[in-house]
Amino acid sequence: MSISFKDAFAGHDQMLMLRTARASVLANNIANADTPNYKARDISFESMLSAERDRLSLAGSDDQHIDAQSSVAVGDELMYRNPTQPSLDGNTVDMQREQAEFAQNSMQYDTSFMLLNRKISGMKKALSGGQ
Repeated sequence: MSISFKDAFAGHDQMLMLRTARASVLANNIANADTPNYKARDISFESMLSAERDRLSLAGSDDQHIDAQSSVAVGDELMYRNPTQPSLDGNTVDMQREQAEFAQNSMQYDTSFMLLNRKISGMKKALSGGQ
């Protein structure tokens, strides 16, 4: 019986890629906080989730088999953020919100990494016979 890493990781590897991409977008917003006419952007997790749901289709030899071919691709999910307090120079970056979103994303990244690490540790333990 072969081990499928895609099934074994249960999407935690994809979540790490999403969190990494979002950290990059948020860091870019923070770096451009003083750039005139810069529009803050963010990745919408909800739109990515609905896009993944749309990609899922039943396939295989049984009704209960699900073909979950997916990949984390940031592009269409990158959206402009609505400013809560517009500035005179047209910049829509709210530094407090960006820092809070970055901190929350960092905690979610750490959680996903911890879960993935536990999955790998469990697989290593199973392969080594529990030693």
